[in-house]
Amino acid sequence: MQLETKRAGAAAQSAETLHPNWKREDHLIAVLAKNAREHGSEVAMRERDHGIWQEYDWKTYHDTVVAFAAGLDARGIGADDIVTVIGDNRPNLYFAMLGAICLKAIPSPAYPDTPPEELLGQLKREAVRVAVAEDQEQVDKLLDLKEDYAGLELIIYDDSRGLAGKEPEGVVAFDAIVAEGKARIDTEPDLAADLISRASIHDTAILLHSSGTTGVPKGIPLKHGHILSGVRNAAAAGYFRNGEVHMAYLPIAWVGDFIFSVGAALELRFTVNIPEGQETALHDLREIAPTLYFSSPRAWSSMLTRIQVGVAESTRFKRWLYERFMPFAVELERARLAGHKPSLGERLRHRVGDILIYGPIRDQLGLARVERPYTAGEAIGEDIFLFFRALGLNLRQFYGQTENCALAVAQAPDDISLSTVGRAFPGVEVKIDENGEILVRGDNVFDGYHDNPQATAEALRDGWLHTGDAGYLDGNGEIVVLGRVSEVVHTKDGTRYIPTYVENRLKFSQFVKDVCVVGKDRPHLAAIVCIDIDAVGQWAQENGVAYTSYADLSQNKAVYDLIEGLVAKLNAQLPEGIAIRRFVDLHKEFDPDDGEVTRTRKLKRDVIDDRYGAIIDALYSRDDEIEFEARITYETGQTGVLKRRLAIRDVADGKA
Repeated sequence: MQLETKRAGAAAQSAETLHPNWKREDHLIAVLAKNAREHGSEVAMRERDHGIWQEYDWKTYHDTVVAFAAGLDARGIGADDIVTVIGDNRPNLYFAMLGAICLKAIPSPAYPDTPPEELLGQLKREAVRVAVAEDQEQVDKLLDLKEDYAGLELIIYDDSRGLAGKEPEGVVAFDAIVAEGKARIDTEPDLAADLISRASIHDTAILLHSSGTTGVPKGIPLKHGHILSGVRNAAAAGYFRNGEVHMAYLPIAWVGDFIFSVGAALELRFTVNIPEGQETALHDLREIAPTLYFSSPRAWSSMLTRIQVGVAESTRFKRWLYERFMPFAVELERARLAGHKPSLGERLRHRVGDILIYGPIRDQLGLARVERPYTAGEAIGEDIFLFFRALGLNLRQFYGQTENCALAVAQAPDDISLSTVGRAFPGVEVKIDENGEILVRGDNVFDGYHDNPQATAEALRDGWLHTGDAGYLDGNGEIVVLGRVSEVVHTKDGTRYIPTYVENRLKFSQFVKDVCVVGKDRPHLAAIVCIDIDAVGQWAQENGVAYTSYADLSQNKAVYDLIEGLVAKLNAQLPEGIAIRRFVDLHKEFDPDDGEVTRTRKLKRDVIDDRYGAIIDALYSRDDEIEFEARITYETGQTGVLKRRLAIRDVADGKA
């Protein structure tokens, strides 16, 4: 026992040395308690349930968290126990995570569509004893895994449908845990205060995970201090404000959701709104009308496609208005960003356009009240970026990783660039090392990976986080991100390029969902393209192109002409030597269930190189087609193959 006490003391001393300005009692649970004490009757969270918005004020939020903690505590869950949380955004899942945090236990969220084998690996690596699941589907998945992992002692569920009154052994309702905890609090007068005070700013508040593009995902522990530092830095830069109205729809396993929906929401008293389901999120967004909205470039692109489809299906008069005002607004925004000051006539025309077109579109999207719209995760297409800014949204880019709480760099409201991601937040330092890698330092940067000292030593050196991203500072001191340092490769003649840089620019088109650019040690670049079925399907309908399936549409000659035009346009913008000379349209999408992309849709290049090696070889042959069988995984977990003869197309005006 004395040895354990000495080790605990040494660990605390080390943490305090790393962050000497942190105060032990400054942590997420203390912030929650303060909100309940000073703003108890204000709405903290709302959830749409069967069409009706259910509200939770700060006092209810706090009391539920503490009662759940008391119930878990009675079942022996305590410091350093890791609690898996799996499901879509639900109030009780957020309450469960914070209840675990009260006990110095560590919530470890998983994506709801995580395949069983991946989830099993997470449970084993983290020695999980208890899991919190949204519904029967997730409970059944966990019960099946207990056959291979007996360490899972308790499964707590939220949605009672199909489970209430029929719970298998070791399965209990969230409400039952809360009821047990409330009974304890009623009979133990000092328990609630004790539970609120156990946490420390130096404790791990959440265990997130890397994307796993090159192997098993790494655990990324973020402490209370990292999260609060990141949020406060962002607030100091005007990135967040007190009392934001926010929609929680991003996966709870993604860093952005925990930072926005929990960290920032607690610190700045957001009203967090949870849609009824992923399928109703866009409808619910209009009712929520948030003031803060974050979405990925892919989602912004999908939103633009919806607008274009809606306009195409509207009346002739509405199409005429759109075509008269929208291109004008886009070009005006392009000129404004280049330094042009709009004339009185341009301002008046834009005002009329806002009444007739821009305002109604913002309202229809649910973005009428958004003051702080953001995008991050990958590069966003210039046309998409300009379109939404032309609509009157001050869309800005930001840059960060899970390791720095996703809050490191952002564009200022009045200093927007089409090529940079902005400047570092107050409290964050950024520099470029001699290899062109972006380095970050600050109290928002994590202290190391979970149980992985080798990876920690590679990522954290001399107090700096090596992000793994290549970039540079432009003439104004703003950061330009090029892509992953590890992905810098060379063609056969030694030409240097970064595949993601090329891929992202081709994905600027709404017609391209995914693309894998190859060319390492080859004479030129080539590409495997996955079309976007919604956007290309709409294009096909408008242009009289008949098709029966994704595979059929992907191989249509007119679609190949469409994609070739996009590649040719990109080639004209690329430096000499890295043009895409040949491409193939794949007859299926890259799928996370097939192991080809991560849950955040990052390419697993090793898997693609191996699985599609025959196609890659054909791209560098004289063949103009290849018959190929692709492996597919169904929702049931069963696998099959999809066989198709694929055309291979040369790009007529590609660069040498």
